[in-house]
Amino acid sequence: MNRHLLRQAQELQSKLAKAQDELSGLTVEASVGGGAVKIVMTGQQQVQGVKIDPEVLKTGDAQMVEDLVLAAFNEALEKSRSLAANHLSRITGGLKIPGLG
Repeated sequence: MNRHLLRQAQELQSKLAKAQDELSGLTVEASVGGGAVKIVMTGQQQVQGVKIDPEVLKTGDAQMVEDLVLAAFNEALEKSRSLAANHLSRITGGLKIPGLG
């Protein structure tokens, strides 16, 4: 019985490692301010790109640009976390594992 349980745990660990690796290749995009700021983030919460419309920079309003970047980042982070949770729940069958997703 213990060997069976150990084998299942090892299989789950292998599947989780593969899923985590897959998440590095999946991306989400967040866009705020009518496309003024866009952020691309991986499923592992790594920012891959930031685009700021040059017209926004011409306003000279640094506080507005900072607020837009912050909003885009937070939206991308939420989308990335959701993507990771959904991706990993397929592996774990909905089981909540601390530190994942």
